[in-house]
Amino acid sequence: MDPNLHIKQAVNHLNRILQYYPFVQEGEEAVVALTPEDWWVVSDMLFHMPGAEAFVPEAIESFRMSEDGEAIELRTVDCLIRVERA
Repeated sequence: MDPNLHIKQAVNHLNRILQYYPFVQEGEEAVVALTPEDWWVVSDMLFHMPGAEAFVPEAIESFRMSEDGEAIELRTVDCLIRVERA
Protein backbone atom coordinates (compact mmCIF):
# COMPACT_ATOMS: atom_id res chain seq x y z
CA MET A 1 0.00 0.00 0.00
CA ASP A 2 1.39 3.36 -1.00
CA PRO A 3 0.59 6.17 1.41
CA ASN A 4 -1.87 8.70 0.08
CA LEU A 5 -1.90 12.36 1.11
CA HIS A 6 -4.27 11.64 4.01
CA ILE A 7 -1.89 9.03 5.45
CA LYS A 8 1.13 11.27 4.88
CA GLN A 9 -0.57 14.10 6.80
CA ALA A 10 -1.49 11.77 9.66
CA VAL A 11 2.07 10.43 9.89
CA ASN A 12 3.38 14.00 9.93
CA HIS A 13 1.04 14.81 12.85
CA LEU A 14 2.11 11.66 14.71
CA ASN A 15 5.78 12.54 14.26
CA ARG A 16 5.15 16.04 15.57
CA ILE A 17 3.37 14.59 18.60
CA LEU A 18 6.36 12.34 19.24
CA GLN A 19 8.70 15.33 19.06
CA TYR A 20 6.53 17.49 21.33
CA TYR A 21 5.25 15.22 24.10
CA PRO A 22 8.51 15.16 26.14
CA PHE A 23 8.02 18.89 26.79
CA VAL A 24 4.63 18.30 28.45
CA GLN A 25 5.25 14.86 29.92
CA GLU A 26 4.44 14.47 33.61
CA GLY A 27 5.66 11.15 34.94
CA GLU A 28 4.52 8.49 32.51
CA GLU A 29 1.74 10.56 30.91
CA ALA A 30 1.42 13.49 28.53
CA VAL A 31 -1.50 15.40 27.04
CA VAL A 32 -1.18 16.89 23.57
CA ALA A 33 -3.88 18.79 21.67
CA LEU A 34 -4.48 18.91 17.92
CA THR A 35 -6.91 21.05 16.01
CA PRO A 36 -10.19 19.21 15.41
CA GLU A 37 -9.32 18.79 11.72
CA ASP A 38 -5.86 17.36 12.45
CA TRP A 39 -7.28 15.09 15.15
CA TRP A 40 -9.75 13.61 12.64
CA VAL A 41 -6.97 13.04 10.09
CA VAL A 42 -5.03 11.00 12.66
CA SER A 43 -8.16 9.21 13.87
CA ASP A 44 -9.16 8.27 10.32
CA MET A 45 -5.76 6.81 9.61
CA LEU A 46 -5.52 4.83 12.84
CA PHE A 47 -9.07 3.51 13.04
CA HIS A 48 -10.72 3.70 9.61
CA MET A 49 -8.07 2.92 6.99
CA PRO A 50 -7.20 -0.78 6.80
CA GLY A 51 -3.49 -1.28 6.19
CA ALA A 52 -2.54 2.24 7.24
CA GLU A 53 -1.22 0.98 10.59
CA ALA A 54 1.90 -0.06 8.65
CA PHE A 55 2.81 3.64 8.48
CA VAL A 56 2.53 4.33 12.23
CA PRO A 57 5.94 5.52 13.49
CA GLU A 58 7.91 2.77 15.23
CA ALA A 59 8.14 4.75 18.48
CA ILE A 60 4.40 4.18 18.93
CA GLU A 61 4.03 0.73 20.47
CA SER A 62 0.23 0.72 20.51
CA PHE A 63 -2.76 3.01 20.10
CA ARG A 64 -6.44 3.04 20.96
CA MET A 65 -9.41 5.34 21.33
CA SER A 66 -9.93 6.42 24.94
CA GLU A 67 -12.83 4.96 26.90
CA ASP A 68 -14.75 8.24 26.61
CA GLY A 69 -14.09 8.50 22.86
CA GLU A 70 -12.67 11.99 23.32
CA ALA A 71 -8.97 11.23 22.83
CA ILE A 72 -6.55 9.00 21.01
CA GLU A 73 -4.13 7.24 23.34
CA LEU A 74 -0.66 6.50 22.02
CA ARG A 75 1.69 4.25 23.99
CA THR A 76 5.46 4.72 23.69
CA VAL A 77 8.17 2.95 25.66
CA ASP A 78 8.06 5.59 28.41
CA CYS A 79 4.73 7.38 28.12
CA LEU A 80 1.00 7.22 27.54
CA ILE A 81 0.17 10.17 25.30
CA ARG A 82 -3.42 11.40 25.31
CA VAL A 83 -4.15 13.27 22.09
CA GLU A 84 -7.15 15.56 22.54
CA ARG A 85 -9.01 17.94 20.25
CA ALA A 86 -8.18 21.59 20.97
